[in-house]
Parts: sequence; C-alpha cells; structure tokens
Amino acid sequence: MCCVMGFLSDLYSPETIRPYFDRTKSRGPDDTRIEKAGNGLLCFHRLAIMGLDVSGMQPFSRGKNKVVCNGELYGWRNQKKELICRGYSFVSDSDCELLLPLYEEYGLNMFRMLDAEFAMILYDGEKDRLIAARDPIGIRPLYYGFFSDGAIAFASEAQNLEGLCPEILPFPPGHYYDGERFVRYADLTTVREPLPDDLETVCRNIREKLIAGVEKRLDADAPLGFLLSGGLDSSLVCAIASRLLGRKIRTFAIGMDLDPIDLKYAQIAADYIGAEHTAFHMTRDEVLAALDEVIRMLGTWDITTVRASLGMYLCCRAIHEHTDIRVLLTGEISDELFGYKYTDFAPSAEAFQQESKKRIDELHMYDVLRADRCISVNSLEARVPFGDLDFVRYVMQVDPELKRNRYGMGKYLLRHAFENDHILPDEILWRQKAAFSDAVGHSMVDDLKAYAETVYTDEAFRAGCARYDYRPPFTKESLLYRDIFEKYYPGQAAMIVDFWMPNPDWEGCRVSDPSARVLSNYGASGV
Repeated sequence: MCCVMGFLSDLYSPETIRPYFDRTKSRGPDDTRIEKAGNGLLCFHRLAIMGLDVSGMQPFSRGKNKVVCNGELYGWRNQKKELICRGYSFVSDSDCELLLPLYEEYGLNMFRMLDAEFAMILYDGEKDRLIAARDPIGIRPLYYGFFSDGAIAFASEAQNLEGLCPEILPFPPGHYYDGERFVRYADLTTVREPLPDDLETVCRNIREKLIAGVEKRLDADAPLGFLLSGGLDSSLVCAIASRLLGRKIRTFAIGMDLDPIDLKYAQIAADYIGAEHTAFHMTRDEVLAALDEVIRMLGTWDITTVRASLGMYLCCRAIHEHTDIRVLLTGEISDELFGYKYTDFAPSAEAFQQESKKRIDELHMYDVLRADRCISVNSLEARVPFGDLDFVRYVMQVDPELKRNRYGMGKYLLRHAFENDHILPDEILWRQKAAFSDAVGHSMVDDLKAYAETVYTDEAFRAGCARYDYRPPFTKESLLYRDIFEKYYPGQAAMIVDFWMPNPDWEGCRVSDPSARVLSNYGASGV
C-alpha cells in the first residue's frame, strides 16, 4: 500500500500538513515526499512494490503535471510499450509512471482504460486543476472533504483529514473528480439484461476469468504471501496461485487459542497444495487489547467489520513482524458475487441480484475497507483476485437464477467451476460457508459481547444509545464500538451508510446480530 494526499490551497504548508499526513505513515514506510502543486500540495508515502529503487518514488512529474497514486495497474507493461512507440520515455520500472502519459494521450477517458486497483490525485498544471479518481470497486481507499477556504482535499484515509475538514466522506468508487464535479466512469453492477449463458458455460468462464485475475496479481517485485482461512475463497486463490507459480507459496492463518475452527481447514488446504504454511493463535486478552487500535485504523463503527478485522489485523501484524512478505492476496468479494448464508433466503432471483448489487456498491465501506486497513496498517499491500474487473463484470451479468442456492450448497457455480481441476480436496471445495469472525473461533465474538456487558450498565447503555441520532447503536457491543469510533472521528459517523446486516425485508433474515450463527440455515457452517 501507499498513501496519497492532495489539495489546492495555501492554508497549509508542508510543515503544517505533515503531522496529518504522517498519521498513515505505516501505509508507506519506505519514503515520503511532499511537493508543491499550484498553490497546494501533493503528498506521498511509499511502500515499494513495483520498481523498488528511488526512480519509482512519487509524485511523478511531466512538464507542469504531477500525479500521486496508490495503486497497481495490471497489463501495464503492454501499455508502456505502446506509449514508448508513441514517443514517451520512462525513468522507472513503476507501473504508476504511465499515468501522466495516459492523461496526456486520453485525458479523462484514461480511467475507463485502466485495469487496476487505484486511488490517484493528478495536478493538471496547464489548467491549474486537481483531478482525483478511484477504481470501480473502491479497493484502494480515498476520502475527501473541504477546507475552511472551500478548497477540496483528498487523502487515502479519513484520519488524514480529521481536524482539517468538518465533514469527511468516502470518494465514490468508479468516479473521477474533474475539478468541479464527480463523474461516474464505470458501473460494474447495473445489469440491463442477464447473459444467456447456460450453467456449464458460466462455470467455464468463471474458472478462466478467476485464474486470469489471480495471475495478474502475482506480478510484484516484492515478496508475495497469501491469507488462507481454510474457506472456499481464499483456498481457491492459494491453489490457483500455487499451480500458476509452480512453486511452494507462503500461506498464513489465524484462530483463537481455545476454539480455532478455521485453522484445521487451512492446514488441510495448505498440505494439499504443498504450501509453506504458518498458523498464528490469538487470545482473548490480545483481541481486547487490539480493539481500540483496530477501530481507530478502520474508521468504522460497524459490528461485522470490527469483528472480522480483529483476527485479520492480528494475523497481518504477525506477518509484518516475523516475515519479509510485502504483498498479500486475499479472498474478499466472492460472497457479494455468489452469495452469503443469508442470501439463501432471497425471495426471488431479482431480489438476489439487487442484494448483490447493493453489497458490491457499498463494499468499500465494509469488507474492502477491512482488508485494506488491516493489511496496510502493517505496511503490506492487499490484492484481491475476486475483485478483478472482468471477473466482477461477468459474474454480475450471469442470470441470477443460476446464482441462487438451488443446489443445496451456497456458491455452487464457483465450486462446480473448479470441481474437475482437483486443486483442492473435496472437504475444502464443498465446505459450508462460515463467516471469518465466527470461524476464527466462536469464543471471540462471545468474548467481545461479554466485555461490552462489563463496560455499560443497562441504564448507561440506554443513555449511550440516545446520544446518537445517526444509526444509533442497538446492543452494548455496538455502543462500545461507536463510542470508540467517536473518540477518533467525532461527528463523522455518516462515512458508513448503515450496519452490515442480513436484509431485514426477507423472511428468515430479521435478526438482531450480524453473525451467520443466528440464521436458521447455519447448519454445518463453522464446525
């Protein structure tokens, strides 16, 4: 990961902005640069992944133009060859050096050409304007707000803008800001007509496109690792990568010391693919000790996101402390495409599709936010193969009737797509879905709830909930998270649209806790 920040305003000098920018120094510990751009600044913390020497340091400049980008551009080597043929020259092996030549060639249409996970800020020196853009899913973070002089400011994380802007908002994924307004350049989730492909054609395409998505994300000049929970999604990513690389990969998992449900499955998957596997354990005390820091670095009060982040944060912290890994591939975004446990209750194919669209459109506030922060705060970079643009675009166009659980097994299409490859044992490929926050061990969520009970009396709980008009807490656990959030981001709760919960309009989903454990179809999940 890297960190970017930019604005056109003379309110802040490099010296006065530096403390705000350094709040996220862990995103880019290798180098820092703050440069003038017009009457403002462009700021960059670097985590070197592609083009590791100093020539890859940003901002990149061409003439009067400058750019900073936290991103990975896939297929950039071919684009670079084309630009060289057009007369452009390059000084580094960084993929992001292509951005200014692309802007000179294509202007704001360049964003439609990017197969990338990115958040970027570009200063057009000829027009004296600041342009910003974010990838279509929002895998890379970007926020904005307005200074007291009315100037818009952009930064990788909300904490960079806290104290500078009275209101901080997430930059909308799939949009660019042209100096005056936000413009949507990509929409992956609006489907007018589903594809006519039959089940076998769909599964064949899913297989090919996911393999391609993994292969792109293996391109790095820094050491690669893989998060392996033992669930279907991360196990598939690991198995595909292992086969593509033709060598032993390094995988990592974490679980509670008392009841680590996922660790046994992660070990089974790792043994099957021949990975160099490391399992970490966490205790109740470690979870509770990390809670404040996790909510601070997340910038959320959502119950599901906080719960799921605790294990991921502690796992990534251990990877950072004990290995040389710099890039981690993960299994996020599969659930939103193929279904959760609760989407088994979708009353129709259309309802399933609309739920999928909503979840992917909002992912940047939930699972994608979790993966980014837990990994980046530990000076690592996340790559998400299930977020590959071609893969997401295709799966969203698949007839939702095929994606619904009509097979007695969730995510059937994904499982069937790899059934004949035998890259995973059947007990992993056909394992029931279990949420990460449950599968690290049921005791973790139980410990969190029990701890919240010790913090608030019933009277204090009622009074505490009454303090919040926007998305008020409804359990002692949720009040605890909200109170911690407000300590670091006072009055900024609207950065998150709502609690991540099963759709309450569906029969079987009207629950008071986001854990899949409360659903009637939980069954063999998480055992």
